[in-house]
Amino acid sequence: QVQFVESGGGSVQFGGSLQLSCAASGFSFGKHIMDWYRQAPGKEREWVARITGVGDFSNYADSVKGRFTISRDNAKNTLYLQMNSLKPDDTAVYFCRAPSYNIWGQGTQVTVSS
Repeated sequence: QVQFVESGGGSVQFGGSLQLSCAASGFSFGKHIMDWYRQAPGKEREWVARITGVGDFSNYADSVKGRFTISRDNAKNTLYLQMNSLKPDDTAVYFCRAPSYNIWGQGTQVTVSS
């Protein structure tokens, strides 16, 4: 059974940093592209970042480029999102997802205050 468990969210001030984690299980993690998404209150879920299965290529939404870094540890079946220079507009629930599976975890809340 495919499952994603996100963690690491919290409340930070403008300019702060957080590292999110996503523990994946139930499939061959290292063989799959992984994405981070986020959903702010009253807004649609939006794509944030993507990384290849072996971690050799990543890309980002323009809104986070240069501030966020996606990475993965295939030995631990874990996906990460390092978020620096956080802004209030980054406030959202963050989710990880493998495009091959229509499964969402519970997400982790990130709140950035000005």
